[in-house]
Amino acid sequence: MMISPAQGDWVPDACTLPTVEQPIRVAEFDRFFAESVRNTTRPTPTRLDLLLDPDAEATGRDLASRESSCCSFFAFDFDTTGAGLVMQVGVPAAYVEVLDAFAARVEAASKAWR
Repeated sequence: MMISPAQGDWVPDACTLPTVEQPIRVAEFDRFFAESVRNTTRPTPTRLDLLLDPDAEATGRDLASRESSCCSFFAFDFDTTGAGLVMQVGVPAAYVEVLDAFAARVEAASKAWR
């Protein structure tokens, strides 16, 4: 598995999104992370939980759906917990490095805007 350094180290070769569209998708996720993620937890190496602003569900589901269609190794789930709306992002063990880079983007985006 290769991860593209040009896209912040989280776009693997397995992604079928055309290369020219990848920066647009990365920017969409960065904006979503910055505007909608309140907190993160990593319950397992293969799962990242994002606590979202309640108004972000539609945007999160849209991004998750589009990302799953080009990067089928991602599994996105949404759950309402006592803390609020959680977007669960899961990957198979072979893609933990991708999830690590994804988590780093979340952290960087949320710090940049807060």
